[in-house]
Amino acid sequence: MTNTGNGWGNGLLGVIIFSGSLPATRVAVAGFSPLFLTSARAAIAALLGAALLIALRQNKPARRDLPSLAIVSLGVVVGFPLLTALALQRITSAHSIVFIGLLPLATAIFGVLRGGERPKPLFWVFSILGSVIVAGFALSSGGSTSLSGGLLMVAAVLVCGLGYAEGAALSRRIGGWQVISWALILAAPFMLVLALATLPSTWAGIGLPAWLGLAYVSVFSMLVGFVFWYRGLALGGTASVGQLQLLQPFLGLALAGLVLGEPVALGMIAATGLVVICVVLARRFA
Repeated sequence: MTNTGNGWGNGLLGVIIFSGSLPATRVAVAGFSPLFLTSARAAIAALLGAALLIALRQNKPARRDLPSLAIVSLGVVVGFPLLTALALQRITSAHSIVFIGLLPLATAIFGVLRGGERPKPLFWVFSILGSVIVAGFALSSGGSTSLSGGLLMVAAVLVCGLGYAEGAALSRRIGGWQVISWALILAAPFMLVLALATLPSTWAGIGLPAWLGLAYVSVFSMLVGFVFWYRGLALGGTASVGQLQLLQPFLGLALAGLVLGEPVALGMIAATGLVVICVVLARRFA
């Protein structure tokens, strides 16, 4: 019970941190190209992760862990940031956030396939119901005006769900923050070359909001959030704690309205309440 409670507490902190990712990315792509933003945030986070590993004298991962680290790296270090950055050139952050409602279901499915978890049948009922509520909210809010933007977000959700599930399984052996740190380091050479190749032609026109967005996604979205998230998934179960992501679209929508001034539907509060009920029930039957 203690591990489960700690898992949900850590998972909730991770979700709160991740909720600011898409609004911050939306702000950042106004000043930086998607390729530079994706590579720069990973390179900056890799430097921070390497500093932590050195300072705390962590051992290198075993050879058998390298394939899992590669999956984590491709899913959450490269795939999700790049695909969402490309999507946010076509749709608003408010529209993109609703697709995150599919992430708990994707994470649970990959948790079964990669982590060997076996939730009860009623878990899937409430997990799917929560995803349907989020999708319905998206449709009632007008949905995405760009098919390509929507498809990019679906692809981002799939690779992210795989990266979450793989990282959660691996974190039980080597630790949550160690997983994301080593995954960042694994991708660092490629991301550093890409960042140098896609440097802005001029820095003069890049405003403070874009720099702040880059700082947030580099430090919090790419590293700090995963410290709590992978620990939460490892302690409380990937499928179970992963349902907390159903709250992320609504937290993100609130931030999009407060920070970016984007319109937020009035039905958000009611939909959030229904989603919370689904999260509680899914946890009970996980």
